[in-house]
Amino acid sequence: MIGTRYLPLLALLALLGLASAVEPARASYAIYVGRNLSADGGTLLGGTGDEPSSHWLEIVPRRTYPAGATVRVGVDGRANFPGEFIDIPQVAETARFITMNYSEYDGFPAPITNGGLNEYGVAVRDVWSTSRRELQDMTPRPQHGINYSDLSRIVMERAHTAREAVEIAGELISRYGDATYGGNSHFFADADEGWVMIEFAGGKGLWIAERIGPDEVRMSYPGYVLEIPLDFARHPDRYRGSPNFISFAIEQGWYDPKSGKPFNVNAVYQGGNGRSPAVKVIEERLRRRLASGKLTLREFMDTVRDPLVSGDQSGYGQVASLRHGVSPADRQLLWVAATGAVTTPFVPYWIGVQRVPPEYGKHRYLSSRESETFVTRDFQIQEASQFAFRTFKRLMYYTCDRPEKFLPEVTEALVAFEDQTIALMASVDARAERLFAANAPDLAREELTDFSNHRAMDALRLGEALLTSIEARHRLLYGYRAPTGEQMGQTDDDREALVGCAKTLPWE
Repeated sequence: MIGTRYLPLLALLALLGLASAVEPARASYAIYVGRNLSADGGTLLGGTGDEPSSHWLEIVPRRTYPAGATVRVGVDGRANFPGEFIDIPQVAETARFITMNYSEYDGFPAPITNGGLNEYGVAVRDVWSTSRRELQDMTPRPQHGINYSDLSRIVMERAHTAREAVEIAGELISRYGDATYGGNSHFFADADEGWVMIEFAGGKGLWIAERIGPDEVRMSYPGYVLEIPLDFARHPDRYRGSPNFISFAIEQGWYDPKSGKPFNVNAVYQGGNGRSPAVKVIEERLRRRLASGKLTLREFMDTVRDPLVSGDQSGYGQVASLRHGVSPADRQLLWVAATGAVTTPFVPYWIGVQRVPPEYGKHRYLSSRESETFVTRDFQIQEASQFAFRTFKRLMYYTCDRPEKFLPEVTEALVAFEDQTIALMASVDARAERLFAANAPDLAREELTDFSNHRAMDALRLGEALLTSIEARHRLLYGYRAPTGEQMGQTDDDREALVGCAKTLPWE
């Protein structure tokens, strides 16, 4: 259970009778806890992205655009379902938001994003979700439309609520199409509710969204929706979807309305995978914990950090606590781990933070095509700084090589650091609130910026200390293990070899 985070993972799973039956997550995920179930009354949404490329933190400012401005969306001919870019109209003003960008996914133009948090308190998570093979085979070549990153970014730029996020995304797909890599989903949340939205391959404009309420828990891995009424359009407070969603399945012979069977979206359109074993474990732990009281932010961070769902595949970690009464918008808050949270601390960033430490900004490491050129003079000081992503990634590799030895102490240190941050930040937020009320917004934003950046550097120093200690002891206790193969990277066919503490624990 969540409260026993210092026990080895094997013991935790054994308590559930799942020690040898659970495959750790290998892709992006989202975890949602409704506001009525959280200790501070805020909706909780956490998760990560699943990409091997470089990741860096960015706070994107509010922007205005002239009439006739456009934005380029879609994929190019390198994508697994080749496409062509199109230009669509940009709105007159876009919102400020926090995100983790990354630089590589074949055919998808950089920078790419899985989501984050905007100034209106709308949190976005992108989650993989495959469509059935027949839909993938229907996908036009070349395809045109909004790709998954476009959708995440545009929603953060425009949505004031999670429900409006669904409306914006659905309208974009209806008008311009969906540029798919085989199916996908998003999780949108605000202080009141969450919405799971599934976007299907095939070029038919198929999508469905389900509301997840304030008394519910949901993990998307993959993103899924199960049974819906055939007249779902008459229940807009619970479901939204494309007008052809039911009729297309009937036309294809994938669903018989005379059968009397419920319309199960996952079975009809997604191949029937439903919840993965990892999802069942995480949701069961949450429900067991909630049986004895409401969930704290601390415990939710532990869940997002769980080795079952955080590993080398995790480009970062994010936790949003979405509460009513947060004013001004600068005080909206997102916790971010610079890479997989299993060995990386969460650092708080308010929307009002004005700058990001260079150590957490973009670097050449794993960035697309950066190895083909020399560093420009303009970028050299940024590149000269230490890269937090790389530091914590090294810590992950050492820790997860011998997790039974090193994971407990790393987890203990990260939790202590975050508990200290939580204790300190209440007074910082209160001071900022008073400065905003006193009509001193610049001073308020500087207060928030200083705290976030100081904690980010404290986190990096903690990571360095842990890395130095564990590296020395790993070499002393276990020696250097030289690679036996010639290829450093992995293909899609051997993703089971992904580095992770869960994968390398003694399961049997």
